[in-house]
Amino acid sequence: MAMNVGSASGDEDPINSSINTTPLVDVMLVLLIIFLITIPVVTQSVAMKLPQETNIARQTKPENIEISVNRDGDVFWNNQSVGDSEALFQRLKKVAVMNPQPEVHIRGDQAARYESIGRVVFACQRAAIAKISFVTEPPPKG
Repeated sequence: MAMNVGSASGDEDPINSSINTTPLVDVMLVLLIIFLITIPVVTQSVAMKLPQETNIARQTKPENIEISVNRDGDVFWNNQSVGDSEALFQRLKKVAVMNPQPEVHIRGDQAARYESIGRVVFACQRAAIAKISFVTEPPPKG
């Protein structure tokens, strides 16, 4: 294996003092294209005022309805088991015509599947319940 370390005559090659700017221009053009594409996406938005996060203490009233969903997906209406989604809908439909309409508080187990709680929300929507709340525990103070 041979290696060439200079010219054959022993003279050194002339030093090239110019900078190759082609890679620099390539990088700058790529960055320019990225910025031209992303800036309009970031600046365009619909003018709106987003809601602020609030943590309101729950007001327990006797007319409020507590619907609980355990980790197995079983639904309970004020601690009484409800058979299925249709039975829940029928009970909510009877409550929805009351004046004033009671609030529905949904208590979902942390390990419950989202679809189990989603069925309860869907039944509330079908029955035209105006106010649905989710009951959570406050985070630990630390």
